[in-house]
Amino acid sequence: MKKLLLLFIVFAIAISGCTKGAERKMIQNKGSDTIVNLAQAWAEEYRKVAPSVAIAVSGGGTGTGIASLVNGTVDIANASREIEESEREAAHKNTGKYPVEHIIAFDALAVYVHKDNPIASISREQLSCIYGEKGTCVKWSDLNIEVPGCSGQEIVRISRQNNSGTYAFFREWVLGKEGDFKLGSRDLSGSKDVVDLVEHTPCAIGYSGMGYKTEKVKTACVEPGDGKPCVEPTMATAISREYPISRALYMYTLGEAQGEVAKYLEWTKTEAAQKIIEASGYARVPKN
Repeated sequence: MKKLLLLFIVFAIAISGCTKGAERKMIQNKGSDTIVNLAQAWAEEYRKVAPSVAIAVSGGGTGTGIASLVNGTVDIANASREIEESEREAAHKNTGKYPVEHIIAFDALAVYVHKDNPIASISREQLSCIYGEKGTCVKWSDLNIEVPGCSGQEIVRISRQNNSGTYAFFREWVLGKEGDFKLGSRDLSGSKDVVDLVEHTPCAIGYSGMGYKTEKVKTACVEPGDGKPCVEPTMATAISREYPISRALYMYTLGEAQGEVAKYLEWTKTEAAQKIIEASGYARVPKN
């Protein structure tokens, strides 16, 4: 009888554990590599607040996240650009719901160079000359710059893959909606990868979110044009939009968020979550 009673207790505990596991809510969160570190930090902190909710965070780029939202396979899509009208309509056609936008932070899209690069500031025209398909700047000497350790002074252009919101935002600001990049750039899948390659490549120039800045790279002061002085990428200039390549960062849901997703998004507005935004190198959304 004692053995039977013991087996019954073990079985009851096992059943109880399975039941609790079955009740656990999973939130699927996918998209922008710019946001992925922030989203992961939020997910870890939120587990302390709501232990029964697991948030699965993955990157892959803004395009990947929005495509998953359009197909109805994620709860939240992270994006470093605004959703396009065609994507909104596709989501509605597939799911019967329109995406709803949630601005979560502000970012300055920084222009990174090697720490030994003497360049102090850079203009839109110079970036277009370097990156644009019609641009003629192929060496740092074309910009009257000589970079120590850069053999031949040939510019190594580092970019992002075309499913990246960062890629789309930078291209539009530098080249306009109809412009395109010249061939031959090193197109990387992650924001951190860009900064890491610039760090180890004296000839390099790249662009990425300011949250990925380290002491081992340098950010160029960017000239907004019209004779205005260059502006450094900082939290303050990102919020004020004084920095010319500043942008909002987004999370998108299908329709208004419901249930645990709504609770999670509401939590992201708390002081604890806002501190994580700043720790990640981004700027808070100002309170109205």
